[in-house]
Amino acid sequence: MPLQIANTTRRTIDERRLGHAVLTVFREEGRPAGSVDAVYCGSRMIRRINREFLQHDYATDTITFRYDEGGEIEGEFYICLDVIAGNARRFGTTFDDELMRVTIHSALHLVGYDDGSPKERAEMTRLEDLYLGKVRGSLDKRSIRRNTW
Repeated sequence: MPLQIANTTRRTIDERRLGHAVLTVFREEGRPAGSVDAVYCGSRMIRRINREFLQHDYATDTITFRYDEGGEIEGEFYICLDVIAGNARRFGTTFDDELMRVTIHSALHLVGYDDGSPKERAEMTRLEDLYLGKVRGSLDKRSIRRNTW
């Protein structure tokens, strides 16, 4: 399977919706998935990854590793559900909406988008909003079969 989703926490997440969102971004951006791992984890795991690979000693919402240089997407991303919950409260949104936004954000990183500058961040936010709308619209029109990716 080109997309593998793992939830290492006790929190329930809708893997079908999240997988649909990731693959929607890839499809709309014209990039097929080769091998992508999506890991939803807790603060300890993401903090360890952040320390080991980025030399940052704190938990963050997402860390993305892109391995390809074009063609099929190869990579992995980690999303911290603890940070997502805190950010949802901070931004006045639901956990599910914040989780979907960060999942789309991670997929955009795998496609090749960056957010290092204010201009790049604005473009990623625009694309997050665009894909949130597309995913919500497609989910309202049809049901997603289990593990369609």
